[in-house]
Amino acid sequence: MDESSASGRMNHYEKGRHTPDISTLKKMADALGVPLNYFFCEDDTSAELACLISKLGDDERKKLIDHILSDRSKDCDSLPKDSFRKASL
Repeated sequence: MDESSASGRMNHYEKGRHTPDISTLKKMADALGVPLNYFFCEDDTSAELACLISKLGDDERKKLIDHILSDRSKDCDSLPKDSFRKASL
């Protein structure tokens, strides 16, 4: 993104006059040091989780998924454990 037009473009995005395409969003995410899905979070908690999860390695992410699923299965013993994993992936 050309620096001379960046401020004006950001203003248009903020006011809803234009919507950035995915490649522009990716560049913005990279510049801000956040994951792409950050822009699609509906609340601050989800945005914070997206940032934290993006910093984890693959093994740590899998452990986190397993931990969440094991906690969820305590609440939902009647549902198969794989249904959460398939729905979340």
